[in-house]
Amino acid sequence: MHALFCLLSLLQYLTAVNDVTLVFAGDAMQHDRQIAAARKDGIYDYSACFVNIADYVSNADYAVVNLECSLGGKPYTGYPCFSAPDSFAEALRDAGFDLFLHANNHCLDRRDAGLVRTLDVLDNLGIPHIGTYRSQSERDSVSPFIATVKGMKIAFLNYTYGTNGIVARKNVVVDYIDKKKISADISKARLLGAELIVACMHWGVEYKLLQNKLQEDLVDFLEKEGVDLIIGGHPHVVQPMELRKNAYSNKNVLVAYSLGNFISAMRTADTRGGVMLRVVVGRCKGEPYVKGADYKLVFVNPPSSQNDNFQIVTDKERVLLNQSAKRLFDSFMERAENVFRKYNVGISEEVDILVPEMGEAVAE
Repeated sequence: MHALFCLLSLLQYLTAVNDVTLVFAGDAMQHDRQIAAARKDGIYDYSACFVNIADYVSNADYAVVNLECSLGGKPYTGYPCFSAPDSFAEALRDAGFDLFLHANNHCLDRRDAGLVRTLDVLDNLGIPHIGTYRSQSERDSVSPFIATVKGMKIAFLNYTYGTNGIVARKNVVVDYIDKKKISADISKARLLGAELIVACMHWGVEYKLLQNKLQEDLVDFLEKEGVDLIIGGHPHVVQPMELRKNAYSNKNVLVAYSLGNFISAMRTADTRGGVMLRVVVGRCKGEPYVKGADYKLVFVNPPSSQNDNFQIVTDKERVLLNQSAKRLFDSFMERAENVFRKYNVGISEEVDILVPEMGEAVAE
């Protein structure tokens, strides 16, 4: 009996070792106050911003963040037309992010030239990116993007509802939400051998804590198309998450309507932070399936002195905050948790999902 127990434990351990862990973060923004806080002796230093979550990101097998700004060069500007210092992207990379999303409503803030420069900077930094392209021919050659993570081929797709009324003037391409295009991309991804498909959607209504009918209709469409993970952003606040059975295939499908803000200088309680979502993908009879997910709430603490920078903090760092910051932290956390307690399905806050329990259920 003891030998059998040890064998089962070993098999579970080996199964867990072969799992793929994905982490998704929300909107990475650069407002004027952030740019000013990062400037030190003529350079822009963001290294302090991510120290508290870098291990969480780096421990994932693959991590994704939404770059909601352009890297359009000087003059650096915040809202309404963002152009962040290149070192912002470098700091995100160094924090452990492997893929940047760029199909969002601010990707054309510096028009075509700013979009192209953003892609040039990301390429020079060795950062994979999706959602925007220098030309249609470039898109045709590199999209859909498929990452091989621990032997698993995962397709990542990225689309936005719009670009704040700014339109491309020449050759650049932005992936807008278009069902015909999305369906074609999914089909092509499968032909290229993708085993798992992730759709990252920039959608919804800003500052609303619940999804709308349009988001729900798009989820239904993406489920029919066989998408495994549907990850949303744009509202700048958190919205519910669900791990459920796909109504059309009976596979597990994960839906996160909005991860909220990852880093920004927004001031209201709901916009002060967001959620980092960790997803574990396993295999059942050789086929990948979404095995489980949990989340970590993150809060942006603004500088308390001229020498400080904006910094992402979690529960662990709450004790280090001053009284004013603690009140804001608690307000953000309470409001976000209220949403998740009422509306989340199958996803809770930071549980041990990396090693399966005895007798763990698997996808059918």
